Amino acid sequence: MAKQVSDQDGPTPEQVRRGRRTAMLLFALGFGPMIFATIMFYTGWLNPAGHTNNGTLIQPPVPVANFHLETASGQPLAERFGPDQSKARWMLMVVAADCDSKCEQLLYLTRQVNIALGKNANRVARAAALGSLPADLEARWSDEYRLMERLTPVEGRSPAWPAALDLESEPSILLIDPFGNAMMRYGADNTGKEMLKDLKHLLKLSQIG
Repeated sequence: MAKQVSDQDGPTPEQVRRGRRTAMLLFALGFGPMIFATIMFYTGWLNPAGHTNNGTLIQPPVPVANFHLETASGQPLAERFGPDQSKARWMLMVVAADCDSKCEQLLYLTRQVNIALGKNANRVARAAALGSLPADLEARWSDEYRLMERLTPVEGRSPAWPAALDLESEPSILLIDPFGNAMMRYGADNTGKEMLKDLKHLLKLSQIG
């Protein structure tokens, strides 16, 4: 007997519309706070506490894909971020041409700030993209900075850092959001207290990462 084709085979137009509404609602619930927090940080709009960021905003934000960096396993760093990555985190990245004493100061600062976040420490990853390290620091790395991931440029590519950075003369810490945008810069003139205040405020506003 031939199978009768029913008009109900497949979703109805109303079911399709309902599915789209549900998907949009889930996206808004998941990423709305992150988008809202980013807008507030960039503009200060509706900021109830009058908070002003202590770091220097990178405007416009620079996608981490522009840095052409990869992990020790060869994974492009950009793949760690984005709305399709359920485990995307914030990241503090120390960047320098050659890691001198100022650079190591930022490595130490990043580590201490991350620890000071307490229960939120696992929401922020640490990484370093460094041109070269002195032998002494290289020897101490596994003991003092073993949880800070080392990143290197993809073969044949050079990082396109934010225009405000001059890594030949000044190392920096970049704050990268879970969407993969470098949005804030900290330098040797910033204190750990200032960085911690910014991070606590931003993590409180956002449930992403």
